[in-house]
Amino acid sequence: MTVMTSLAPLTIETIGDLLERLGGISPQRVRFKPAPGTATEQDVVSVEAHENRLCELVDGVLVEKPMGYVESLLAMAIGDALRKFVKPRKLGLVTGESGMMRLFPGLVRIPDVAFVAWDRIPGGRVPRQPIPDLVPHLVVEVLSESNTAAEMARKLDEYFRTGVVLAWLVDPRDRTVTTYTSPTQFLLLDESHTLDGGAVLPGFALPLRDLFAEMDERPAP
Repeated sequence: MTVMTSLAPLTIETIGDLLERLGGISPQRVRFKPAPGTATEQDVVSVEAHENRLCELVDGVLVEKPMGYVESLLAMAIGDALRKFVKPRKLGLVTGESGMMRLFPGLVRIPDVAFVAWDRIPGGRVPRQPIPDLVPHLVVEVLSESNTAAEMARKLDEYFRTGVVLAWLVDPRDRTVTTYTSPTQFLLLDESHTLDGGAVLPGFALPLRDLFAEMDERPAP
């Protein structure tokens, strides 16, 4: 199977080659219908519509997106904080964990949260197609246990090569956020720090102690 990829053409000889190319991910996340190398954007839309499963499209392969309860909880909290900052200022759009985006033909990614400013939104109108051509300014990925370091490194490379300016990788297990301004320039923040919007969203601030406190919520006595 010869695959035209976002990085370079590559001949895949074995399933192991394919999994390594995708970042050493679990084979349970790779769908074999349609056959790897033949999947299209329509397949992404169809699987979501008929099976309620989110898949990214990478090198003609449908890769299921892992998302657990805690990951969703944190993504919602970050998205809510961003939206409360962005919307009153009319800065752009904030999307959540099912917001599909075509970074370029053949590559569909679904960041857990994304912000795109109006200057990158065609015609200044909310896109109506299920997978719009959009490169966000800010992406947020909340790490699941099945995400690998190689997978996330590939995602970061793709994000920044297509025009993303800022990326946050949130680790619920370590209660940290790593902020990236390039695939190799990053800052590791823990609960004692405050997450800020940098050059993308000046003035935005989210204390990480407050964010990760979402995981410790209890009912009122």
